[in-house]
Amino acid sequence: MYNYTKEVSNQLNGLLEKNYDAEKGYKTAAENVNSEVLTSLFQRKAEERKRFGKELKAEIRSFGQTPDKGGSSTGTAHRAWMDTKAFFSSDADESMLEEAIRGEKASIEEYNEVINSKEHLPQSTSDILKNHRDSILNDTILIKKLEEIK
Repeated sequence: MYNYTKEVSNQLNGLLEKNYDAEKGYKTAAENVNSEVLTSLFQRKAEERKRFGKELKAEIRSFGQTPDKGGSSTGTAHRAWMDTKAFFSSDADESMLEEAIRGEKASIEEYNEVINSKEHLPQSTSDILKNHRDSILNDTILIKKLEEIK
């Protein structure tokens, strides 16, 4: 049987918190853009991050640990910054795309840190994290292309 360490639990709870923040951030972005295409994209990304959170919670519970319940104060501050930036920007769509790219790059780095950590991850956990990371990476490429078009 795999020995699920407290460190792995802490790492997964850290990613869970980031996904809570990302879900709320994408909802904020969807509210701040003018383009229906971007609204749809950001709403889809919010739902995706909600699903990621559910998958992480289930994985944490499967090893007898307790998942964290909420987002971070950093995430709350970032969403306030997004609202402010959208309010003062002449192009809210571009501003939200920039923030989305910045957030996705940070997410990819955080996922890679856990995937490549010295802690041995169970195969199921590794598979979940790689799927999440790859999905985020693919959408980051899409978001960058959308930003170039703007």
